[in-house]
Amino acid sequence: MASALLRLRSAAAFRNFQFYFRAMSTSYLIDEPKYSFLKELGLDKVNVGVYDGKWKASGKTVTSICPANGRPIAEVQTGSVEDYDRCVQAAQEAWQTWADIPAPKRGEIVRQIGDALRAKLQPLGQLVSLEMGKILPEGVGEVQEYIDICDYAVGLSRMLEGRVLPSERPGHALLEKWNPLGVVGVISAFNFPIAVYGWNSAIAMVCGDVLLWKGAETTPLVSVATTKVIEEVLVRNNIPGAVCALCTGGADVGKAMSQDERVPLVSFTGSTKIGQTVALEVQKRFGKHLLELGGNNALLVNEDADLDMVSRAIIFACAGTAGQRCTTTRRLILHEKVYDEVLARLKKGYEQIINRVGDPLDSGILYGPMHSELGVEQFKKALTAAVEQGGKIEFGGKVINRPGYFVEPTIITGIAHIAPIVQDETFAPIVYVLKCSSIDEAILWNNEVKQGLSSSIFTKDLGLIFKWIGPKGSDCGIINVNIPTNGAEIGGAFGGEKHTGGGRESGTDSWKQYMRRSTITINYSKELPLAQGIKFE
Repeated sequence: MASALLRLRSAAAFRNFQFYFRAMSTSYLIDEPKYSFLKELGLDKVNVGVYDGKWKASGKTVTSICPANGRPIAEVQTGSVEDYDRCVQAAQEAWQTWADIPAPKRGEIVRQIGDALRAKLQPLGQLVSLEMGKILPEGVGEVQEYIDICDYAVGLSRMLEGRVLPSERPGHALLEKWNPLGVVGVISAFNFPIAVYGWNSAIAMVCGDVLLWKGAETTPLVSVATTKVIEEVLVRNNIPGAVCALCTGGADVGKAMSQDERVPLVSFTGSTKIGQTVALEVQKRFGKHLLELGGNNALLVNEDADLDMVSRAIIFACAGTAGQRCTTTRRLILHEKVYDEVLARLKKGYEQIINRVGDPLDSGILYGPMHSELGVEQFKKALTAAVEQGGKIEFGGKVINRPGYFVEPTIITGIAHIAPIVQDETFAPIVYVLKCSSIDEAILWNNEVKQGLSSSIFTKDLGLIFKWIGPKGSDCGIINVNIPTNGAEIGGAFGGEKHTGGGRESGTDSWKQYMRRSTITINYSKELPLAQGIKFE
């Protein structure tokens, strides 16, 4: 009788657990006190994902999933192609007003957007961590990056330059002037769901362009919340809302943007494969594209390197953001004289990280989840291929048994630098540790992959440093010395060469990509001389 009663109680407890689990898995995080910051950002259980001065959408409703626990956060009604068309029309109308505002005045609006983001820094950072999966310091840091580029753009608004050139003809002036393009389309990726838009929008706005943003399909809440912050600033200044239009949605919206002649520039951040498709569609209509694509980044360690500095750098370079940065170190190329030491230190660092895995919103966490189940599958496929191609799993290699999309940071050794899996980019926390006999050999290996985003070398040799940054050194758009491959500053132009796409965002003269250049000749004399001394009389 006692055992039967115990079985009944156990069965009842199991049913209660099942009921609780189903209830938890189907309830929305936005309704729970821990996630009250979502409502601080103006988000609801169901949100509208299209803004053109008004919030209205007619597309399908999607559920945003938290990668740390696999639970639904909230819903977003996305845009249809019809909604997209309406946004473009509204943006074109808004440009008529925006382009007439002097650049420094446009800079003032961008300054106010930066201040509005500052006021929402913590909750926006929490949302990035919740929806994307990166740890909270990185989520907050990403919002800060948008704030910083706003500050940069404010200064830029008073320094957009042209040229006055000497004319060979008497009584003539030769000038070069830059004017805005009009509507700039931005298609951003899940791994930096707010910063990439910030790089584009702040610079494009002071240049006199208006924006139409299609955020990643899996981070629609970040897109909506960010646009709400911007909307407040625009409304307060009587600026048309469609200056910063939003149309969340699927591939159909992205395709429409790529093919749309009303959008003279499309800025795309994502995979090389999709980026190539976007570029071809834009090129068919002779539009401009700005591509930020894949990066199979290498970090080189010379025999004279400061190994303490190397040890600190490579942990975040390889495993930060669970390997989901476009600048993550994928290949660690070590001189044979320091190979064993650096590998041992890397494994020791990973042992510390694996003890600090968890909810990215919790304090003290260093390592969060993959963004989606797709990322987990790519991780597993890459490991299978690496082993088949001769690699050895030195550390990690497993999916972590817990709710959400967690995998172990993984180290692969013993694989050839020309192995197909090494030559390809896997967007996951997998690093291939390669042994070279000389730094010249390492530079050749750095350059042999198709991508050319970021690269780094650790050395004290001044001559080697100048070779590394010179014509026979790294062929990447970002070339670092004694720092990791990731963590770029906003003051420099960000982007890469080869299959990375060639685009440049953020600092220095990246603003020129958002404008059109005109060469102007003004005759202020009463004569009509031709150039090159040509006589036509």
